[in-house]
Amino acid sequence: MATGDDLRRLALALPGVEEQQHMDRAAFRVARIFVTLGPDGKSANFKFTPEEQELKCLVAANAFAAIPNGWGRQGWTQATLANLTEPELEAALRMAWAHAQPTRRKR
Repeated sequence: MATGDDLRRLALALPGVEEQQHMDRAAFRVARIFVTLGPDGKSANFKFTPEEQELKCLVAANAFAAIPNGWGRQGWTQATLANLTEPELEAALRMAWAHAQPTRRKR
C-alpha cells in the first residue's frame, strides 16, 4: 500500500526532479510536470502516453483510471495510491518521468 509520502520520496529521488505547487496539488517536474499529488495525499495524476494509460487501466483497474476529460485523452491518469505497492508506484513514476525530460532542439 503506497502513500503520498512514498510518492514524494520516490519522485524526488529521480534525477532532476523538483517539487512545485500547481493549483491545490504538489507537482513534480523535470522539464515539465509528470505527476501531481492530490491535496489529501491519497491520489496522484500521472502523465502517460495514451497507450501506456490504456495498459495501466487494463492491468490495474483497481488503481488506475483515465481522467474523464481532455487531459485524460492526452494520457493523464489518476491513481489511487493505496491500491499500489511501492514497486508499482516506482514503476509508474519512472514511466511518467521518462516523458518529462528536456527535448533537444534541432538546429
